[in-house]
Amino acid sequence: MNALSPPRARLLVEVVFDLVCPWCFLGIRRLQRALRMRPDVAVELQWHPFLLNPEITQQGVPRHDYLLRKFGGEERARRLHATITELGLAEGVPFRFDRIRRIPASLDAHRLVRLATRHGLADMVVDALFVAYFVEGADLASLDVLTVLGAHAGLDPTATRRFLQSSAEVEAIHAENLRAHRLGINGVPCFVVAGRHAIAGAQEPEVIERLLDVAVVEAGV
Repeated sequence: MNALSPPRARLLVEVVFDLVCPWCFLGIRRLQRALRMRPDVAVELQWHPFLLNPEITQQGVPRHDYLLRKFGGEERARRLHATITELGLAEGVPFRFDRIRRIPASLDAHRLVRLATRHGLADMVVDALFVAYFVEGADLASLDVLTVLGAHAGLDPTATRRFLQSSAEVEAIHAENLRAHRLGINGVPCFVVAGRHAIAGAQEPEVIERLLDVAVVEAGV
C-alpha cells in the first residue's frame, strides 16, 4: 500500500433482501456498480434475510398458481417482468423468468448464505443464487442445487449438505425476518449504510453513491 495514499473510508452496508425477489437482484447489482464508482470507500456487505413468501412450503408452488394469486394472472406479471428484464440488461442481468417453473421457499437459500458468511464467501454465494434462479431457472428449494452452488463458491459439499439437512440457522432466519418487520421494513431490497441511513428499492447507482457520500462525511474520513 502506498504510504502517501489517503486512507479509505470504511463503511458497513447492511442489505435486507430475499433471494426470490427480482428487484433485490437488480438493486444489489446497482449497489455493486455504485461501489465500483467509489474505490475510495471500503465497504463491508452484511446480508440480512427477508422472507417475502413465508407461507410457501419447502416444496414450493407452481409458478402459474403463484402469479395468479399475486398478480391476478400471467398477463400482468408478463408486463412487469418485461420492465424488469429491460432494466436488468443495463446491469448485465439477463433475466429469464420463462425458465422459472416453481416459486420456492427461500429459507434454505438464506441458510446457505449464513453458512457462506462464516467462510467469507457470502457475497459470491448471494450472486450465484440470484443467477441460478433468475437466469437459469434453478430450484432454490432443492438441497442438491444449493449444495452444488455452495461447492462452486468454495464451500465443502459434504459439510454443506449436512448443514442444510439439519435445522441449523432456521430460527435465526425467522428472527431476523421478524426484526426487519419490527424495524418498519416492509419491502426489499433495503440498504442500511453505517447503521444510520436507510434506502429502499432498486435505486440507481448515483442515488446510492450520494448516500455513501453522506455517510463518509459523517464518518469524518
